[in-house]
Amino acid sequence: MQPRNMSMSGVVDLAAVKAAQEAKAKAEQARAQAAREGGAGAISPADLVIDVDEAGFEREVLQRSAEVPVVIDFWAEWCQPCKQLSPVLERLAVEYDGRFLLAKIDVDANQMLMQQFGIQGIPAVFAVVAGQALPLFQGAADETQIRQTLDQLVQVAEQRFGLTGLTVDPDAEPGGDVQVAPERPAGLHDGLLESAVQALDSGDLGGAIQAYKNVLSQDPGNEEAKLGLAQAELLQRVQGIDPQQVRRDAAEKPADVQAQITAADLDLVGGHVEDAFGRLIETVRRTVGDDRDTVRMRLLELFEVVGPEDPRVIAARRALARALF
Repeated sequence: MQPRNMSMSGVVDLAAVKAAQEAKAKAEQARAQAAREGGAGAISPADLVIDVDEAGFEREVLQRSAEVPVVIDFWAEWCQPCKQLSPVLERLAVEYDGRFLLAKIDVDANQMLMQQFGIQGIPAVFAVVAGQALPLFQGAADETQIRQTLDQLVQVAEQRFGLTGLTVDPDAEPGGDVQVAPERPAGLHDGLLESAVQALDSGDLGGAIQAYKNVLSQDPGNEEAKLGLAQAELLQRVQGIDPQQVRRDAAEKPADVQAQITAADLDLVGGHVEDAFGRLIETVRRTVGDDRDTVRMRLLELFEVVGPEDPRVIAARRALARALF
């Protein structure tokens, strides 16, 4: 089975922004609690790879995911591809020097965890970041693909949740206490970003949009505000629309630019990323002038919602260039 790459840039459903911000808040609370309890020495490289079972899952995976991204390797003794993948993951866990923790779960001995994650085949690799589970890939993958996925995971964990990893000491005794790496300093615009989160929590999309715009007026390159603004604007656009009517209009009026744009918004909110991109790229091919530019601009906005590093965005940008030129 070919690997199924998943985006680390954010989920695009109606609860996405709120869920991500809540997870970030929980991670910050957990780090603060660990600091108050005076978490001790650095860990050994040997402690970067751990075996986890159902009894220890909450402690070893969920709780630790508030300190460091936890990559889960679902495997079994009889699985030949697992025997090729697992050593690569173990080696990379040490090489990444505490930027993620590798948890190995034997599916034969932990059937309940396998069911909870909806795993249909192994090897299967997931990540848990600040309590949020993210599928990475399933089946065999080469090392280049694995590194790219891990790099994206580490980047998002730091930028969106402030998780900078664990302190690793080659001379530390295996089995020692975990020390969380220094917490990322508070950002200049954290107050405004928190206002946006509060507005989202209360259902005030307009207020959230304005708060994100206030951040960007002072810091145009703020990635968290860019992502939040794009998502909040998308949610505002689809608020109150009739999905069945939107689908009907798009099917009956393929030349109607606005019908296709609205349907693409709905596709993205429902998590159908490729459908949304494909619909607008095909509309770009069929249109000219102002209509084409309108569709192109909306497509660029949807790219912001998903994230520029997402492989689906990268592929869609190439397809858009071919459609335009």
